[in-house]
Amino acid sequence: MKLLPAFLSLLFLALLMPSPGADRKLLVGMDLSYPPFEMRDQAGAPAGVSVDLARALGERLGMPVDIQNLPFNGLIPALRTGKIDLVISSMTSTPERAQSIDFSAPYLKTGLCLLVGAKANIQSIADCDRSGQTIVVVRGTTGHLYAAQHVRTARVLVLDQAAACALEIAQGKAEAFIFDQMTTLKNWQKNPETTRALLAPFQEETWAVALRKGNDDLRSKVNAFIDAFRKEGGFEKLGDKWLPEQKAEFKKRGIPFLF
Repeated sequence: MKLLPAFLSLLFLALLMPSPGADRKLLVGMDLSYPPFEMRDQAGAPAGVSVDLARALGERLGMPVDIQNLPFNGLIPALRTGKIDLVISSMTSTPERAQSIDFSAPYLKTGLCLLVGAKANIQSIADCDRSGQTIVVVRGTTGHLYAAQHVRTARVLVLDQAAACALEIAQGKAEAFIFDQMTTLKNWQKNPETTRALLAPFQEETWAVALRKGNDDLRSKVNAFIDAFRKEGGFEKLGDKWLPEQKAEFKKRGIPFLF
């Protein structure tokens, strides 16, 4: 009987202590080399569309967000080994990736398109696979996967950064760069005299949040957040904040915008 008061005291203290993981951070992986979606601001802090989206998700979940900057091709291994909780890094949900990780509902619709040389005789993806031509792609992206599956005659040059691929086009060392619409538009705007942007997508894609296999509870919460965030106009505001010029250019060309 004398043990009961002591037991109750310990129980009371335990209730006052935070439960394990109560102050746990949401570890979000992204590659901060893809402005304006994933980048650093002038002070070196993470910034961009995906950073704002991650923080809005963390606020909805009641968890502080810790951005983990990783190379794009290292994001899935980090996710699978538990070093991060999820990936928000302009990642396309593909059947190949879905074999090893799970995806949320899509939050953005985009597609593969082409940045080509100003004088290149290319009007569509059908003109790319020719002898003597070089196609550049970023390692580990869906553009890389597309080239591996479809390009049979042209040379495929695989580089680690989109900026390096765009430079190959601008300098006339390659004829076409397969990548997403936003980067293609940005690189054309930087090099309007030496490049052309063929923005109409030849392969439509969707971006989604990546999660570990079996983490159904978190995926359900992420899906609920995406749905609510869209209904509240959150994605529209992100577009207005980070991509106003791109939205205007898409409208001018009669191409549906991303969100």
